[in-house]
Amino acid sequence: MDELNNPVLLTIAACEVGFWVLVVGGLGLRYVARLRRAGLVTLALVPVLDVILIVAVAVDLHRGGEVGFAHRLAGIYLGCTLMFGHRLIEWLDARFAYRFAGGPKPPKLPKDGPERARREWADFARWLGAAAIAAVLTLALSYTVADAVQREQLMGVFGTLGVITVIWLLTGPVWVSGSSRG
Repeated sequence: MDELNNPVLLTIAACEVGFWVLVVGGLGLRYVARLRRAGLVTLALVPVLDVILIVAVAVDLHRGGEVGFAHRLAGIYLGCTLMFGHRLIEWLDARFAYRFAGGPKPPKLPKDGPERARREWADFARWLGAAAIAAVLTLALSYTVADAVQREQLMGVFGTLGVITVIWLLTGPVWVSGSSRG
């Protein structure tokens, strides 16, 4: 239960809430209120949340915070927001445009077939990018603000990244590519 009071975990949760507030708010301003510029400015604030998260982790480590799940999760979260956030915003933008501005109906992704397999491989490539960002951030924090004990604890993220990568590969692109042939 002590982990729930971790300032880094609370910052991750606040960044996630902030992401959705900014995205839905920005799209609402753009399509519902018809304030395109205000919507654009609101959406442009999304990367500020990533900076806030990096600073929060760095400050906590610098102050001697005990490394736990939240510190290792922060890099993964950041990698995923950087690699998947823009596409998620585009996906939502298409739906808002359709619902509120008479835009075209967004196409549905097929459940199988070559198009689905391409999408799964593209998502896996994005995951590899997210894992690389998490690795670089972990190493950067480990060798700039973390002490030796914190550095060793932060390195636990690499096992997690490996497990996620193998599971994603097998249950995503390999699975869909195999079922697309049959």
